[in-house]
Amino acid sequence: MHPILLKIPLGAGITLPYFGKLTSLPIYSYGVMLGLSIVVGWYLTLGLAKRDGLPEEEMANNYVFTAVMAIVGSRVLYVLTNPDDFTSAADWFAFRKGGLVAYGGFLGGFLGSYLYLKRKRLPLLPWGDVAVPSLATGLMITRIGCYLFGCDFGRTLSDSAPGFLKKLGTFPHWQDGTLDAGSGSPAWVQHTQAHLIPPDAPHSLPVHPTQLYESLVGLALFGLVMFQRKHQRFRGQVFLVFTFAYGVLRYALEIIRDDAERGNYGPSWPEHVMVPGGLLVLGVAYAVFMSRAVANKGLRAATQALALVPGVALYVAMKPASFAGEALVKLSTSQWVALLTGTAAAVAYGVFWNSANAHPARAMALDLSGFYEVGGKPPEPDAEPEAAEEQPKKKRKQREKSDAKPAESDAPVEPAGEGSATEAG
Repeated sequence: MHPILLKIPLGAGITLPYFGKLTSLPIYSYGVMLGLSIVVGWYLTLGLAKRDGLPEEEMANNYVFTAVMAIVGSRVLYVLTNPDDFTSAADWFAFRKGGLVAYGGFLGGFLGSYLYLKRKRLPLLPWGDVAVPSLATGLMITRIGCYLFGCDFGRTLSDSAPGFLKKLGTFPHWQDGTLDAGSGSPAWVQHTQAHLIPPDAPHSLPVHPTQLYESLVGLALFGLVMFQRKHQRFRGQVFLVFTFAYGVLRYALEIIRDDAERGNYGPSWPEHVMVPGGLLVLGVAYAVFMSRAVANKGLRAATQALALVPGVALYVAMKPASFAGEALVKLSTSQWVALLTGTAAAVAYGVFWNSANAHPARAMALDLSGFYEVGGKPPEPDAEPEAAEEQPKKKRKQREKSDAKPAESDAPVEPAGEGSATEAG
């Protein structure tokens, strides 16, 4: 693992107010991967925005603002998750020591996009559709940086694990002074503090390389959202598919994560109930709301059943032999965010899917005003193209028939006599 790719020598050194005296400028692996992901995301997002007819200049400015807010959000969530690691406000800005949470970046970026687009009176959902592919590539690239640094590692591998996986999941004891904080990779430090390995151990125990797992998740999500773009029925569909799918996959990955920096919140429940319960909630959310997109009824029923299998299977696998053997756990911060955002995305998907079926023309319009209104009576369904063409013809024929009939005013009128209806009373 290489937390620092290279160091640029600075001769006699320079003294900075916050960093102190620097004799060399370190180039961190994670920083390089983060920068690379931003550049890739820039070209990908703006290319898709141009293809979808969104204003290029505004989208470019929005991307910059969103990227900044994403970094801020990822840092804020890390600080909230690990408050004991920060003794002063200055520590909040010590990015060289690490400390970013991917889900914080997702939430911060979403907030940034919402604020910028609202100010410019531009629609949010079309932007979300062109932005999420870059989130997928961002996961794929930045998690390589996490792997090089050694953070975000997983649980210890079993003795029967494949040899190549053990090799990938073994993190070294760095030389003292490699980083300002700590004398070894995060996995090595955690294992020595837990007395799982001696202080002079050259490397950590073999663990799940969850950083690489999530990098593959990013690759899979990129393929999914690009496929969804080709079959898009309404604006926001690509964004909601990404949010739900990442929620499910991130929740599952957190089950085998083991780094202490994740943070745990909420009530303490038996592990075999709490952990599978979240997967079951997400499975039900898919079955009730998102499965509507599957046209074939038989296939839809099959996907609904399969969505419930992971939660049920995990409950059976984790259920202890006796009540006394129950282990109480809390969900991690990311699991809570994944559960809440994934469920919300599924519900929104079902609502918009119904509206898209009723109003197919407006569902793909860039201006979504009136597409879905909470409360009140929705407008009539959009007319089919053929029916819309027939309507003018029908009206023309009705006018021709009306012109062919003699008007009532042309009929002969009887002369009015005494007692006639035309006399005033």
